[in-house]
Amino acid sequence: MATLSWVSSSPRRTVDLAIRGYQRYLSPRKGFNCAYLVARGEQSCSAVIRNIIAERGLLRGVVPTMLQFAACYQAAMMLGADRPRVNGVCCCGGIPIPIRF
Repeated sequence: MATLSWVSSSPRRTVDLAIRGYQRYLSPRKGFNCAYLVARGEQSCSAVIRNIIAERGLLRGVVPTMLQFAACYQAAMMLGADRPRVNGVCCCGGIPIPIRF
């Protein structure tokens, strides 16, 4: 039974490890902040999604994750409406992400 528990949590652990790697190594180098974080002053999308996956698992976390990305996109549009050229904020759209090393 313990093996079955570990197998079912393995994908969850893998995604958590990937998000932590992104937060530690890529996010500080990308040159902008999460629009949701900037607009709401709360957690970034990666932190929110990491919590969603930890609480709900991968399959039950799909819809809340998509809703989080939609909220981030809406935050980016709101920030863009206030400031037409929002520098340093991700819009969660199809833009290239400049990574600085």
